[in-house]
Amino acid sequence: MSTYRQVTLSIVLILISSSFSIAHEHAIVDHHDVIHVDNTLTLSQVITNTLEKFPDQLLSKALEQEADALQQRGSSWLAGSARIAISYLDDLPGDDIGSREIEAQLTLPLWNWGQRSAGQAVAEHAANLANNQPLTTKLQVAGLVRTALWNMALENIRYEQAKSILEISEKLLNKISRRVELGDLARSDLLLAQSDQLQKRSLLLQAEAEMMHARKTYMSLTQSNTIPSDYKEHLSSIVEVPETHSKLSAINALVDRKKAEVNWVKSAGSGQSSFILGGRSEKGGENSDDIESMSVGISIPFGGNAQLAPRVAAANLELTKALAQRARTRRNLEQQHHEAKHALEITRIELKMANELKQIAESHLKMTQLSFSAGEINLMDLLKIQARSFNAIRHAKEHQVMFQKNIALYNQAVGVQP
Repeated sequence: MSTYRQVTLSIVLILISSSFSIAHEHAIVDHHDVIHVDNTLTLSQVITNTLEKFPDQLLSKALEQEADALQQRGSSWLAGSARIAISYLDDLPGDDIGSREIEAQLTLPLWNWGQRSAGQAVAEHAANLANNQPLTTKLQVAGLVRTALWNMALENIRYEQAKSILEISEKLLNKISRRVELGDLARSDLLLAQSDQLQKRSLLLQAEAEMMHARKTYMSLTQSNTIPSDYKEHLSSIVEVPETHSKLSAINALVDRKKAEVNWVKSAGSGQSSFILGGRSEKGGENSDDIESMSVGISIPFGGNAQLAPRVAAANLELTKALAQRARTRRNLEQQHHEAKHALEITRIELKMANELKQIAESHLKMTQLSFSAGEINLMDLLKIQARSFNAIRHAKEHQVMFQKNIALYNQAVGVQP
């Protein structure tokens, strides 16, 4: 960027920053969303502060809790809850000779071959997904904050330009009113000037409403009414969407987890084998001695493919959905990158032309105003030329801001954080 353009842009941003705090003093409608400018605040701090209050942060905490729970399951020595069964039998309702029998069994579910490692793999990939989620959320918040800030800047430019146009229209109206009183101009010119002034006031009202809407969007997003004085960004040197893009990292982590879950479901097989340890105490009668015994057993399920198949199919379906989501994510990122790159190139060219048109329009406007004062042109021609000139001036100012906004959006597209 040339030195002239840098200086011009700095002046524009200074004007934007200063007007954020004072624009409400000239508001037409009693609807004031005051924005304060903090010279010590940075764009990165705004994003961090917004992230702390962003609703999606709840999802990150839930994913962390889930990963911890899965880790506890994978670290357990048993494949399920241990069970104790106790039974008691006597002949009290019948012969009542003192016969009794007490039996207790402890059942311990065992991991199938490779099942525990499959569970630990699910926990590991769940933790990786939980670690990637905050980065994805932060990039999402960065994009929202970038857009909100530059939209405010654009609407503020339009408001300030509308206010300046109204002031010029009012001065022209006063001048024409005086000339009509002196008989220098016809009364029809006064009516035309009054109509023009009302139109300019209506445009200012619309610009003010859009500016307030943009401010409200920012305040609702950030839960703050403070902005940094400088939030310009340097254009990233990254030319393609990198594999380290946080959205790609997150979706890759999701795919890895779904693959691990498929293996986990398959590892369940027909069910859990169980180790059974039992003890029995029995007595044949009142005069008989107690007989103590112990039993050891193992329960091994088999078959069950018909019951396992639906669970495997459901897990595979979730994996396929994740793979499709990854393909869509990659395509969307590539499209966003292309659009951001194209918009930046177009804006760069348009900015140069807009500045040239602005210089021509300003010179033409001065000549026209002098011609009207000298009586060389009529009021209608003056108003037409004024409208074209004001549009050219506003167009140039807007493109100064749009160029910086497109730099921010390009950085967003390639996953660069402020």
